[in-house]
Amino acid sequence: MKVEFVAAAGSAEIVAVLVHGDRSLTAAGGTYDQAASGALTKAMQKSRFTGSADATLTIAAPAGVEADSVLLVGAGDPAKFDDLALESAAAAAFHAVRLSGAEVLTLDFGHLSPEQSARAAFAVRLAAYRFDKYRTTLKAEKIASVTSVRVVTSDIRASQAAFEPLSAVADAVIFARDLVAEPANVLYPEEFARRVKALEPLGLKVEILGEAEMEKLGMRTLLGVGQGSRRESQLAVIQWNGGKAGEQPLAFVGKGVTFDTGGISIKPADGMEDMKWDMGGAAAVAGLMHALAGRKAKVNAVGVLGLVENMPDGNAQRPGDVVVSMSGQSVEVINTDAEGRLVLADALWYTQDRFKPKFMIDLATLTGAAIVALGLDYAALYANDEAVAGPIFAAADKVGENFWRMPLPPQYEKHIDSPIADVKNTGNGRAGGSITAALFLQRFTNGTPWAHLDIAPTAWVNKSTRNTIPDGAVGFGVRTLDRMVADSYEG
Repeated sequence: MKVEFVAAAGSAEIVAVLVHGDRSLTAAGGTYDQAASGALTKAMQKSRFTGSADATLTIAAPAGVEADSVLLVGAGDPAKFDDLALESAAAAAFHAVRLSGAEVLTLDFGHLSPEQSARAAFAVRLAAYRFDKYRTTLKAEKIASVTSVRVVTSDIRASQAAFEPLSAVADAVIFARDLVAEPANVLYPEEFARRVKALEPLGLKVEILGEAEMEKLGMRTLLGVGQGSRRESQLAVIQWNGGKAGEQPLAFVGKGVTFDTGGISIKPADGMEDMKWDMGGAAAVAGLMHALAGRKAKVNAVGVLGLVENMPDGNAQRPGDVVVSMSGQSVEVINTDAEGRLVLADALWYTQDRFKPKFMIDLATLTGAAIVALGLDYAALYANDEAVAGPIFAAADKVGENFWRMPLPPQYEKHIDSPIADVKNTGNGRAGGSITAALFLQRFTNGTPWAHLDIAPTAWVNKSTRNTIPDGAVGFGVRTLDRMVADSYEG
């Protein structure tokens, strides 16, 4: 999607203006209405369009207006028209005309600040995302015709400056979405690692550890998950050093199971195709590091991705096996489909041991239990430190990603105690499954301030209700963590 900031709409194909919930045209809309001798007002009065949030009404070729058509976009209650409402309205404008045959959408939001104009363009970039690379017979009329957005602004230079970091975040979200959307025969651990390595021109330092290196480190819980696959497991270590030299980094750890059959504890066939996105946590961390480098964030950060494929061949890990983690703790493997926590156990220990970070935040599509507990609109957040949890919630509210705080009750620790090892990888039955998974991870943090984000409910969406999020891969977590870093940790 090409983005351009302009001083005036000029001879546009489609020009979109905002209308508030009482059919009140904003300043730009009023100018067009006056030029069209009240045609916009009359069209609203003759329709059911009232300016409610995200509703649209197209007025073709109104006399006196240079544009081929004017698109009225509902902005709702002006008292509630915040950044997220603006994003939704701009994205709604794109969706209303994406298949219209027009190539350029002009948003005449000139009455807004340069920062708001930039955010409108950012929203259209997110809304325009589609993963169509394998669609070879898609009919032309099903392909978006709009490939460019022009945003009218009173200050072009200031709008461009405001858009630059937002564009970097959009690039990062799109990168994460692409990773999540790829099929597992294309995106396996080594290919994931290659795509992350290709980010180095942004200024990132990327190291890739193979199985031999991880074996030397004692990362046997991670390696145990991947031992049934022909694909070699990888550990990707991504560093961004934009802060003060020697300053403790912020650490982000991602579960990257590029396909999860469940291993010997094999999953049911129905829905198993969805397990290509069981690497959504690693994709989010990779996207975050992309964003930090892209906008040159003034912070030191590290992302660690545990990349494996969980397959059930003759060498696969068995239920009942005991493996020793990098931490030295032994783990009884009760269920090989509780594999993400085994990957993260070693990745978390490695991260705190090597980097001594200020805190660690892990992201993982970890448990179906989180979906049972919270549905499909909230991710679960666990934390052992309020100073880590607070900034996540504050940032999430600003970008529209939902988290719900979950408990870490000490009395549940007994559910993951093993009779023959230090810990087992599942609790006692289905009760509190997301909680016992988090408690398992906590045992590998070594007291480091830490938060665990179980994004199983939110990494993928089948029927999106958000204008900036098409169906499919969400890139969930990238915006929240980038905003958290910007608001709370950059100097």
